[in-house]
Amino acid sequence: MPALLVVAFLALAGPIGSLAGRTAEVQENDNAAYLPTSAESTQVDRRLDGFAGGTTLPAVIVYTRSDGGALTETDRSVVSRDVDAIYANQLPVLAGPPVGPVFSEDGRAAQVIVEYAGDDPEKVRGDIGWVRDRVHGHEELTAHVTGPGGVLADLLVVFDTINGVLLAVTAGVVLLILVAVYRSPLLPLLVLVSAGAALGLANGTVYLLAKNDLVTLSGQTQGILDVLVLGAGTDYALLVVSRYREELRRHENRFDAMRVAWRASVEPVLASGGTVILGLLCLLISDLASNRGLGPVAGIGIACALLSMLVFLPAVLALAGRVVFWPFPPAHRPWSAGDAGIWARVAALVGRRSRAVWALTVVVLAVLSLGLFRLEASGIPQTESFVGQTDSQDGQRVLGEHFPAGAGSPAIILVRAERSEQVVFAVRRVDGVAAVVPFTGTPAGDTTPAPMMVDGYVRLDVTLRAAPDSPAADAAVRELRRVAHGIAGADAKVGGFTAINLDVQDTARRDRTVIIPVVLVVVFLILMLLLRSVVAPVLLIATVVLSFLATLGVSGVMFRDVLGFAGADSSYPLFAFVFLVALGIDYNIFLMTRIREEAGRRGHREGTLLGLSVTGGVITSAGVVLAATFAALGVLPLVFLAELAFTVAFGVLLDTLIVRSLLVPAVTVELGRWAWWPGRLSNAPVRRARLALEGGRHSRADGAVSESKAVFGQHRR
Repeated sequence: MPALLVVAFLALAGPIGSLAGRTAEVQENDNAAYLPTSAESTQVDRRLDGFAGGTTLPAVIVYTRSDGGALTETDRSVVSRDVDAIYANQLPVLAGPPVGPVFSEDGRAAQVIVEYAGDDPEKVRGDIGWVRDRVHGHEELTAHVTGPGGVLADLLVVFDTINGVLLAVTAGVVLLILVAVYRSPLLPLLVLVSAGAALGLANGTVYLLAKNDLVTLSGQTQGILDVLVLGAGTDYALLVVSRYREELRRHENRFDAMRVAWRASVEPVLASGGTVILGLLCLLISDLASNRGLGPVAGIGIACALLSMLVFLPAVLALAGRVVFWPFPPAHRPWSAGDAGIWARVAALVGRRSRAVWALTVVVLAVLSLGLFRLEASGIPQTESFVGQTDSQDGQRVLGEHFPAGAGSPAIILVRAERSEQVVFAVRRVDGVAAVVPFTGTPAGDTTPAPMMVDGYVRLDVTLRAAPDSPAADAAVRELRRVAHGIAGADAKVGGFTAINLDVQDTARRDRTVIIPVVLVVVFLILMLLLRSVVAPVLLIATVVLSFLATLGVSGVMFRDVLGFAGADSSYPLFAFVFLVALGIDYNIFLMTRIREEAGRRGHREGTLLGLSVTGGVITSAGVVLAATFAALGVLPLVFLAELAFTVAFGVLLDTLIVRSLLVPAVTVELGRWAWWPGRLSNAPVRRARLALEGGRHSRADGAVSESKAVFGQHRR
């Protein structure tokens, strides 16, 4: 039977996993693709086809002399030749002739605006790569390619490293931790192979769904999927392997040991995996396609991890037997209290000082939460979204020194033709506006061209003084909308690059307000059904939320005062919440299901302490693995992923080492049987425990054999 399961799993995972390397073909990394149709910028974007012949993506080339001086006639000729070459070589992909060169008032810089037709990211990246190769080759001129096109090209370069650097770093970190945990060279490789099979199956499935437009996949979602599958899959593997090793001590036959271990592991693993999946699926109610895509994409990843770790891995372990633990295979002997090690002593401390333990941990978490005042999650400029310098960042800085920083990325106003002059007059008076120009659709230099009119509307291009992805530009667009909307009969709508980013941030703030309470309700209902209690789920939710707030507090201080990041994306708190709550509840499920099992046999207090002692090692190892895999996201030079990596890694460790190890069991002991109200355990008679945890050791009164029966339920079988 195990051999058949292995063959069946490989027959499924092999063909689908072979498609995993093609996910880059179906990624969408343009903010405009994420917005709901109701967003004002989306409405403008849809109606621009008549003005520009389709969707366009502007790139801005900015030139300066390498010595910082004024441009010479020779320099100006070089720039003009670049413009001619771009027009001649890239005419099929351009929306129109390049605009420029335009020289700055101080004579020290020149800019050229290149509008690319279409929005295919891979195609635009190649086009911009060609331009960069040309303009970077001048000896006395320094040139950068910036604007939305330059930023997108740099983003795609970063996302290319996901399939290489990220996976290599993550796999290496997981391998090192597993070797340290199991002290075996064989078992870690087997766990990684199982996790890799799950990842291949997940990526292949996601590729098929994204290709058929059933899910939206971005580069960021791809990175999160990879580390989530490897991390969660390894967590589930640790629980299965740990129980299998315990049962190998009690059963001489490896198949009997796996049968008992699988039955003991399947319920908590499925419950935790199901909780994560349902929590992620709450993202489906998001107004952002990127968030809606992350929900099912990550949910598919968790489902594939569950399938691999509950089918493929147990079958292989059963076939291999004790040899996978070489050179320290578990001997056939009963489990003893000494195997709990330090966790028996932690449980004893919680039992002796439960009130002091939970009070102190609550105070510590509350103090850490004060760092929330340092967290700014209202959006981050795209040119500031990279860790380290990029060509588009350098170009935006130089552009802002010599031109209005918004040059090349205008705000776009669509307005009824009969009210266009009123709108132009009002908009020119808005603070932060450098220029307002009606769109003519003809090359610059024509004599007094008339504004182009489509379906009774004209287009106004508004150049802002601030960088198009800056908070100042966001404020200017909000004021533009207020002023334009206030002109009766104009039916004005404001779009463009800045407006798209603004609408994304506003939608992300709406999402976190709506989705976070929904996730809490879903998790509460799952816990209530699993633990058959109301009080225990409230306790667990409260501790996880407190842990989440403390994590955000530490993150706020780290991002602003240590790492010097420009801020955090508006979707960051939502992503952090979904992962930390779903994954944090995971470990509490592992703990509380064991405590509930033991409380039914030994009484509430001793059951709580014994549950903590026997699960401490494996849950802590799982937490370290998950934190390490998410920390691997930090190797990608994107601020959003670096922030998410730190927050989830720190939050998982905080939850594993403090909340789950000290706060939850201490409060559970303090509440007594009321923790299980209104379930059966809340009314169960208090039974005198046969064993007691004292000083990290169990009493020898009933012997190791009786203890083993009590802990692993042999008396039930």
